[in-house]
Amino acid sequence: MVEVKRISDRLMTIKLVIEGFSLYVYSIYALQVGLEEEVKVRFWEALDEVVISVPSSEKIVIAGDFNGHIGDLPRSYNDVHRGFGFGDRNGKESALLNFARAFGLVEVNSSFPK
Repeated sequence: MVEVKRISDRLMTIKLVIEGFSLYVYSIYALQVGLEEEVKVRFWEALDEVVISVPSSEKIVIAGDFNGHIGDLPRSYNDVHRGFGFGDRNGKESALLNFARAFGLVEVNSSFPK
């Protein structure tokens, strides 16, 4: 079974059920630099609610463009960032790392050298 749902213009989910196993895949397009802080806060709150709605017994993958630079050093985020990235961390990139930490997720694009 495949269920596709558009949650907003920046968030879409696909639920795959295969032999009783469910996998939720979220496609994200995060807000751009320059938008009001309130708009960005609403985005992260909506994403929090979506992740909270997935039962803990199910699997989840979140992929997309978070419009942030997490940098090449984990700097106190070793639990969610393995240190393989590039450049410097920019202003609001910690939001992604804090989000990952809050839900026990890992930023996998930094888990291997490119």
